[in-house]
Amino acid sequence: MILIDAEGLRASRPGRALFNDVSVTVSTGDRLGVVGLNGCGKSTLLRLLSGEDEPEAGVVRRGRNARIGVLPQIPKLPAGTVRDAVGGTWQGDAMLDKLGMGAMGDADTKELSGGQQKRVALAQLLSGEWDCLILDEPTNHLDLDAIAFLEEWLAKYNGGLIMVTHDRHVLDKVTNRVLELDRGNGYVHIPQGINAGSGYAAYLTARAEREENAATAEQVRKNAAKKELAWLRRGAPARTAKPKARIAAAEALIAQKADGPARQGELGLDLGSKRLGSKGIEFHGVGFSWPDGTLVLRPFEHALEPGDRLGIVGPNGAGKSTLLDMVAGRLTPTEGKIDIGRTVKVGYYDQLGRDLDLSKRVRDAVAGDKGAPSLEDLQLMKRFWFDGDAQFAPIGTLSGGERRRLQLMLTLIEQPNVLLLDEPTNDLDLDTLRALEDYLDDWPGIVVVVSHDRAFIDRTVEEIFSLDGDGAASLMVGGVDAWLRMRSARPASSRNMPAQRTGAQKAAVTAQETAAKKPKAKRTPSTLNRLIANNEKDQEKRNKRRADLEDSIAKAGGDHEKLAALSLSLAEVQADLDRLENEWLEYTTELER
Repeated sequence: MILIDAEGLRASRPGRALFNDVSVTVSTGDRLGVVGLNGCGKSTLLRLLSGEDEPEAGVVRRGRNARIGVLPQIPKLPAGTVRDAVGGTWQGDAMLDKLGMGAMGDADTKELSGGQQKRVALAQLLSGEWDCLILDEPTNHLDLDAIAFLEEWLAKYNGGLIMVTHDRHVLDKVTNRVLELDRGNGYVHIPQGINAGSGYAAYLTARAEREENAATAEQVRKNAAKKELAWLRRGAPARTAKPKARIAAAEALIAQKADGPARQGELGLDLGSKRLGSKGIEFHGVGFSWPDGTLVLRPFEHALEPGDRLGIVGPNGAGKSTLLDMVAGRLTPTEGKIDIGRTVKVGYYDQLGRDLDLSKRVRDAVAGDKGAPSLEDLQLMKRFWFDGDAQFAPIGTLSGGERRRLQLMLTLIEQPNVLLLDEPTNDLDLDTLRALEDYLDDWPGIVVVVSHDRAFIDRTVEEIFSLDGDGAASLMVGGVDAWLRMRSARPASSRNMPAQRTGAQKAAVTAQETAAKKPKAKRTPSTLNRLIANNEKDQEKRNKRRADLEDSIAKAGGDHEKLAALSLSLAEVQADLDRLENEWLEYTTELER
């Protein structure tokens, strides 16, 4: 069933065209990813397809009685509670829980952050019944748990799907077609053959081939132009006898130019960095609670040294941005101390763009207090793909990705040697993401990344720091995949538990702490030695079992049901090992007294 049929669409924004003569058809079962450079018109296209806006030219036909659900880039929620916003049904409550908003059902929608509003809007959408879904950056502001759930949900969804996202993992797992917007044109990429892979893979292949073919065609044109030019120059007498049509054709060939690149030059991220000494950033018993007593982070120890690449993962509300805010000096730890080296200069690329004045023009933001941009500023803007009219554009008129690129430039211009990247992939296009990844490969300073983008984390970090949502912080062996396996083995309600405790949880913790303070009966050395020996035997068995499970997981391939069962068993074994190690420590400490 054809759900949306668009033909010959054209759109522009003040000062420049976005795209022209773009056509696309979406039927039941199609999963279309829309990609392109920031500012090329992806969100505009989605608004045309959904009927929110009308095209300047062309037509959009929608299937008769087709139910089309839309998630805009910036959603608007109705007044009332979160639960009311998703319909007050059990399906809505379930979606809120899956997307990490289960504990906020009674919250007023007016009090939600932008990220929370996006998650509520997505829950509202996924709990309904639709023939076609149009999603604009659905993974923005979702944590890794929620993205894994969304991938699984979309894989099972039987309707049509149109999605703008820069999450390469999601594109690869979910799409079977990709629409690329490039220099005003639209190219649809469809996998060919049984083993052709995803729509994202087809897009990458076709784009590379198109660029190669364009280079070859331009070389052929240049060679032909040289021959025609030589022919035309064989003297005046000969030229007068030549057919006028051939002369006109030769002149047209010479005048013809290949399409210019979508962007001039490579993204110029390398602006240098201040020298970083031997001491980086040390966390000594650092903990944080809000003034109302809400616990965010329990005291922990860690050290960041020059060259470290640390990724921070955890559910929404676990304290990831809070931790970065403390390093940046925006928040002060309520416990412990952050010891920062004398040569450290922090650059904070946050997800909120707090330093951007939307009423300012791009050139004014770059010039700062100087008033007018210098020649160096003008060159810098061009390096970051702000040239011509883009330099005079008010920041408020830029696309989300263009604003993020501007913010990145303003961060790097200060030449930091410690980079704090809070959700750096939000809204950035794929080319900019690759350029940022390449830049970080050779960057000499410390990089701390908070991101939901698995491809970006896998490419840029070496260690994973896990925040469990209940205040605990620790290094995670095995990277993001191991963290997701551990999380998937826990109940959804536990995975999405916010950092703050309910009254019942606080009472339970208080009871546990009270019980722990009661004096225990003294055990004899022989009893303790026996307990230690038995404990070590149990640990040896669990370690063998863990090794067997990890080997089985490595060999399970794409069998998702088997992987889920093995991951659950692995999590249970690891929990047993943690308990046994704590008991062993308790026995040995008591024996030494």
